[in-house]
Amino acid sequence: MICEINGRKIGKGFPPYIIAELSANHNGSLERALETIRSAYESGAHAIKMQTYTADTMTIDCDREEFMVRGGLWDGYKLYDLYKWAETPYEWHKQIFDYARQLGITIFSTPFDESAVDLLEELGAPAYKIASFEATDLPLIRYVASTGKPMIMSTGMCSEEEIAEAVATAKEAGCQQLVLLHCISSYPAPVDQANLLQMPVLAERFGTIPGLSDHTLGTTVSVAAVALGACVIEKHFTISREDKGPDSEFSLEPQELQRLCQDTHVAWSALGKPGFERQQAEIGNKQFRRSIYFVRDVKAGAIITEMDIRRIRPGLGMAPKYFERLIGKSVKCDVKCGTPTSWDLINV
Repeated sequence: MICEINGRKIGKGFPPYIIAELSANHNGSLERALETIRSAYESGAHAIKMQTYTADTMTIDCDREEFMVRGGLWDGYKLYDLYKWAETPYEWHKQIFDYARQLGITIFSTPFDESAVDLLEELGAPAYKIASFEATDLPLIRYVASTGKPMIMSTGMCSEEEIAEAVATAKEAGCQQLVLLHCISSYPAPVDQANLLQMPVLAERFGTIPGLSDHTLGTTVSVAAVALGACVIEKHFTISREDKGPDSEFSLEPQELQRLCQDTHVAWSALGKPGFERQQAEIGNKQFRRSIYFVRDVKAGAIITEMDIRRIRPGLGMAPKYFERLIGKSVKCDVKCGTPTSWDLINV
């Protein structure tokens, strides 16, 4: 399966597609949002991704205990207040989309309800992301899939049955280009729980393009994911973690994003393809393998002994596997020390 977003092909055989997640790292400033987009572009990301919601489309303003966050980065926050802090105002979207397009970086978003999809459709979003927490919202998935745009879906917290339902819903509603991102929905995610081996299993089980939504610290896990076949890498991105925002603690800074883009491309370039063909870079060194050489002068008709030949470098003589066969044979002509063995010199 191949996915195409804004003319860039994504899938097996193509370089990994790197998405910088803006999320809430604008810290309530449109100017900072635009600056972050420029920095992501300059760092080499292929796309910048937003999140499109308001506190009122995410939850209700309620003080009941189940509406409180307990533990983790956002401990003590009421859900409504957290989303109010983190939301990207709808009125910013057009300016943000226009600016990204002016720069030449692809921009799309994660919608969290149908009104967000409608807004993004008006802006001509080329693709959609479904967040892990919305992967069980089948009506939303159906609505997004009905646009016919490529979909990228995170699978954090999902059971196999829930993923199957989400994939089936998307495909039945018209999605023909689907990327499943393996994801651990913990912020940050512990490296020893990244469970990257699940990623190719997802792709094979559901017939989708594999990728990773990476919430671990640093870039190592993402590079390892590419080595395991990830075609898409998504990482949260901020200009500076020192500025402290809702997602800053597990976001990459510009130099790290640049390194991620470089290292994932190198990892992908190193994959190659299965096979026993000798690589071009090895051809010149073949002559330096071991082979059998005469290491003493030998007169015509003499019987070859173990003192006359050795398995040494370079590799222009007969292969070492013939060593025992040569012992006891006679030579056809005088042979000088340093001559590579060949059957032309041997009385068979």
